[in-house]
Amino acid sequence: MTGRRGGAGPADRAQAIRDGDRRALARAVTLVESTRAEDRADAEALLAALRADAGGATRLGVSGPPGVGKSTFIEAFGLHLLDRGRRLAVLAIDPSSARGGGAILGDKTRMTELSRREAAFVRPSPSGGAPGGVARRTREAMLLCEAGGFDTIVVETVGTGQSEIAVRDMVDMFLLLAAPGGGDELQGIKRGIVEFADLVVVNKADGALAGPAAETLAHYRGALGLLRSPTPGWTPRVLACSALERRGLDEIRRAVGEFAGAAGAATARRRRDRALAWMWSEVRERLESRLRAAPAARARLAEIERRVADGRLDPPAAARALVEAFLGDSRDAG
Repeated sequence: MTGRRGGAGPADRAQAIRDGDRRALARAVTLVESTRAEDRADAEALLAALRADAGGATRLGVSGPPGVGKSTFIEAFGLHLLDRGRRLAVLAIDPSSARGGGAILGDKTRMTELSRREAAFVRPSPSGGAPGGVARRTREAMLLCEAGGFDTIVVETVGTGQSEIAVRDMVDMFLLLAAPGGGDELQGIKRGIVEFADLVVVNKADGALAGPAAETLAHYRGALGLLRSPTPGWTPRVLACSALERRGLDEIRRAVGEFAGAAGAATARRRRDRALAWMWSEVRERLESRLRAAPAARARLAEIERRVADGRLDPPAAARALVEAFLGDSRDAG
């Protein structure tokens, strides 16, 4: 049996990924990101073939406000890891083009040196309007990268806000980048920006910003002492670095390694919980898709949406009407 894309079946595609074929990996990520219904069966078959090969990587989430230097940091830190024998995959979630839906920032152009390395895989993916700027199929792309032999996976999000919650649900360790100064540190903590962070890194700690960076580091260390750790067995840390000058990276690497040792049980538990949450997310998505396609529900959908928008129908009553129409269709089909 051959697949619809490229003429190869799941077994051949899976073996090419295991063999380190980066083009095969890129094509596989494109496949799992596809919104075409006919591609889902191929994607699921490929993931099933690679299930035993995935799951062994360290999964890091990196977020922070625009302008903090996320891409510069990821490239510098990634090169630091590669020089020590690691293999790194970066899944950079870009804002989607409003017209075409593609990734528009192009992290391969922002991480040029890292992209050229054989032991690195840099993949910009469109957020597709997903909450928090996290691509719908990022979880599946992570599994593909792990099966391809990458032992460290970095997920870079668009910015701050809901993205922390979304990425926290799919990585082991969450790293938040902060900029020196600005006066927003404590405000950020009040907004909950750092409550999910296992490691806060004050970037751009160089030149004229060295002094403000030291102050920012002290603010975060004091404030983190008042927050509950998001990961049992681990006390969140605050470190400073200069991605531009490649300083402070080794300390961050050691912190990531120490996290893996200290939070191993919590990480395993989180991965189990995450698998169940992923399953129910897929259930909701498939049920909604089936509901929208059901003739009786589809016939009433536009009118019900208008009545809800106009305030003439309460959302709970609208939901009940649509579900009852869908269930009626399902019974009739059976």
